[in-house]
Amino acid sequence: MNIGDTAKASGVSAKMIRHYESIGLIGEAQRTDAGYRVYGPQDVQVLQFIHRSRELGFSLEQIKTLLALWQDKRRASKDVRAMARQHIAELERKIGEMQAMKRTLEKLATACHGDERPDCPILDDLSLG
Repeated sequence: MNIGDTAKASGVSAKMIRHYESIGLIGEAQRTDAGYRVYGPQDVQVLQFIHRSRELGFSLEQIKTLLALWQDKRRASKDVRAMARQHIAELERKIGEMQAMKRTLEKLATACHGDERPDCPILDDLSLG
């Protein structure tokens, strides 16, 4: 199947498929005599795995490790679970940071008169940084 069909089947854009290949996240595609990339069902499955991993917020480096674990039938599930738990902790940290940002912006937006005057506590706060 060509790269366009592979993109549709996997949910990964052709551009990202080429990128994943260039960084070694997926293997080099087979090529036709004309040089076009050709993919098989296993390639689509790997790309779907990558796509789902990205949806869950895993980094490319983490996905590389997850792919290796997925392809290793002798893996210990505890290794995968440890990665998931580590990722959960990172997500919780990021959520906390985002909640703090939201609270700050809510306070600043409440303090802003939102009228015709030039005084703006939001801009004043941003200029302090």
